Amino acid sequence: MQAIIFLLDAVVSFFCALFLLRFMMQAMRVSFGGQLGNFVVALTNWAVKPLRRIIPGIGGLDWSSVFAALALQLVLAGLLVSVSSQMIESDPASLALMIGWFAIRGLLRMAVYIVIGALILQAVLSWVNPYSPLSAPAHQLTRPILDPIRRFVPLISGIDLSPLIAILLLQVVLMVL
Repeated sequence: MQAIIFLLDAVVSFFCALFLLRFMMQAMRVSFGGQLGNFVVALTNWAVKPLRRIIPGIGGLDWSSVFAALALQLVLAGLLVSVSSQMIESDPASLALMIGWFAIRGLLRMAVYIVIGALILQAVLSWVNPYSPLSAPAHQLTRPILDPIRRFVPLISGIDLSPLIAILLLQVVLMVL
């Protein structure tokens, strides 16, 4: 049973990350024309396109991607709670609240992990290959987080410490979640 739960968690996490990445890329106006954009769109269109007929994009944001990620997280949390024998004795209302909280918490943690991954990717590519096709999307995804930090933390001998500070702050957010 543990192996099945592990595989299910891995698949759901993969698709949730793609749905959230699609949402973030659209919110940060990252081009979907490159390899990364094509990959994300190709693997998420099966759920996002039908949901767009029901869930409108409000404020220029693709809420159908967030809904798809939340739905997957709700299914996973429901399965995990139903498998756990200790939780079955709870009343249905508290069980539903717990499943909802697990799903929302999982989405928030995944969003933070995506940003941390983009920060690490951007930092590594800035040293190794700043002209990589992944450099521009990583820069566009992390710019809203790094720009405020860069106002307070100047370059030290030409080295930008803002990604390190951002990762530390995001780790604190993960501890709270």
